[in-house]
Amino acid sequence: MQLVINTFGTSLRRQGKVFRILCNSEHTDIAAAKVDSILITTGAHFSTDALELAYEHNIDVVLLNKYGEPYGRFWLPRMGSTAAIRRNQLECATSEAGLEIVREWTVTKLKNQQTFLRELGKRRPKRKNDFDKVFKRLDTQIKKLTELTGSIEEQRQAILGAEGSAGVGYWQIIGTLPPKNFQFTKRSKHPAEDPFNAMLNYAYGVLYSQVERACIIAGLDPFVGFLHTDNYNKYSLVYDLIEPFRIWADRTVTKLFTGRRCKEEMFDITKHEINLAKKAKELLLTEFNAYLDDRVRYNVKTGTKQKTRQIKRRDCIQAEAHTLANRLLGKEGGIPDVLESKEVFTENDNA
Repeated sequence: MQLVINTFGTSLRRQGKVFRILCNSEHTDIAAAKVDSILITTGAHFSTDALELAYEHNIDVVLLNKYGEPYGRFWLPRMGSTAAIRRNQLECATSEAGLEIVREWTVTKLKNQQTFLRELGKRRPKRKNDFDKVFKRLDTQIKKLTELTGSIEEQRQAILGAEGSAGVGYWQIIGTLPPKNFQFTKRSKHPAEDPFNAMLNYAYGVLYSQVERACIIAGLDPFVGFLHTDNYNKYSLVYDLIEPFRIWADRTVTKLFTGRRCKEEMFDITKHEINLAKKAKELLLTEFNAYLDDRVRYNVKTGTKQKTRQIKRRDCIQAEAHTLANRLLGKEGGIPDVLESKEVFTENDNA
C-alpha cells in the first residue's frame, strides 16, 4: 500500500517492525512489510527511527508540496544497477536512438488521448462532430511525429510543437465536460487557473514521484533526459518517461469532475492561485491510488517468447524503466511492451 499522511500535526514513529501513526490523540499501527511508499502532504512529525524502518524495507518517504510535486524524499543512498546504464543514457540522448524513444513515448501519449476521447465521445453522441475534429487533429500530429528522422537536437522543437498543437484541442474539449462552474478553456500549470487544472497538476505530481522512483531503482539518471533539456536540477528523464502514463491522471481527474464528486469548497481559491484543500487531496489520492493499484494485463518478453501476467498499474512504470535500462545496455526488448498494451490504459468495465 501507499501510506498517505495529510493531516497537519500527524506524527510518524516506529514501534518494532510497524509504523505508528499518531493523530488527534489516537494511533494506528501499520506493518512496514505492507507499505510500498509513504507520502507526506502536510506539516507532520516523523522520527529518524521511522526513517530507518523505511530504509530497512526499501520504502521511499516522499514529501509533497501544495502542488503535489515531490520536494524531498528519503530512500536508499545508492542508485540501482551499473554505471554503464547512465553512460549509455548520455550517448543515447544525442543519437537517433534517443529520437526513436521519445517519438514512441509521445505518439503513445497522443494515442492514449485518442482512446480516451473515443470513449468520452461514445457517451455524448450529440457532440460527435466536436470529438471527431479533435481526433483528426491528433491524427495529423501523430503522422508528423512518425515521419521525423535524425537526432533529438534536430527534432526537439518539431516534437514539442506537435505535442503542443495536439494538446490545445484535447484540453479544449476536456474542459467542456465538467459541470459549468468547473469548465475551463485551456491547460494551466503553475499557478492553476481553475480547480480542474489544480487537481490535475497535483495528480501529475504524484506520478512524477512514481516515475522518479522507477528511474532510480532501474539505475537510470532522472536528470538526463532525451526530449527535455538538462537544466540545473531539472528531472529531465522523469518529464520524458511520464508522458505515456499521464492519461491515468487525466482519466482519474476527469472522472471525479464529470461524476460531480468535486465541490467548490474543496479548493482554496485566492486572487493569485488555486490549490487543493484537505478534502480534495483525500478524494484525489484515494481514487488515484486505487486506480494505480488495479491489476492489468502486461506483456513480458523473455527472449523470443512473450508472456502475459497481471501486475498493478503503478508497477508498469517500474517495468518500463527496467526495460529502458536494458535497452541502453543493448539487451533485447526495444520500446517497452507496456506502451503497446491498451489494457494498461483503459478503464475496467466496472470502474
